[in-house]
Amino acid sequence: MRLKVLACKVLARELGYLAAFSKNYLDITTLRQGLHNTPELLRKSLQEEIDRIDEGEDLHTSGSYYEEDFDAILLAYGLCSNGIVGISSKRYPLVVPRAHDCISLFLGSKEKYQQYFDTHRGVYWYNRGWLENTPMPGKRRYESTRGFYAENYGEENADYLMDMEQNWLKEYKWCTFIGWPEFNDTEAKAETMESASFLNWNYDEIQGNKGLLEDFLRGNWDGRFLVVPPGRTVSPSYDSSIIKVSEN
Repeated sequence: MRLKVLACKVLARELGYLAAFSKNYLDITTLRQGLHNTPELLRKSLQEEIDRIDEGEDLHTSGSYYEEDFDAILLAYGLCSNGIVGISSKRYPLVVPRAHDCISLFLGSKEKYQQYFDTHRGVYWYNRGWLENTPMPGKRRYESTRGFYAENYGEENADYLMDMEQNWLKEYKWCTFIGWPEFNDTEAKAETMESASFLNWNYDEIQGNKGLLEDFLRGNWDGRFLVVPPGRTVSPSYDSSIIKVSEN
């Protein structure tokens, strides 16, 4: 199959690794991390990318050769605060994992995610992709943010702003690192441990699983995935299936 993949940049390493072993042709475009913090922006960015692919005008996407075309567009996103709700393609089926966010994609299933969440309240998740693409809670983020505040608002105001900045972290108690056995994450784990010590949180490691993403890229689209026909849109299901095809 020929598959177009749209993904958050935090998945770049995992998708690149799996693509190297895939029999399918995979054209992968990654969008910057953090769009889900503003769901409307994530929705707009994905839809604009899909529209350009539909029209053959997307500069990130290789053109078709010998009259070959994509069989589907794969969205390597979870529901992401409803950021994918309403997304559609006029030309291609969309395939989306049934997941609330990318944690399930790294862990290998939404069930494993739920099981860990039920026994570890207040978890902040870490992995190499997040550490590389976004400021994660810890000493490096604290010092960088405080330096910005001090430079722009003065030392006294910087202390006040940092108190406000750190206040939202009080609900968290765990720095949990997700690692795949296929990767060497020694440095990323060490940075996560340092963050846990700086924040006075517990440190934990959990082994992720490539199975869900691997089947996603292979085209093994069973009940763990939603296939959206052209012209239809993604909708929240408000049950354990997480997402569904919208009703016309």
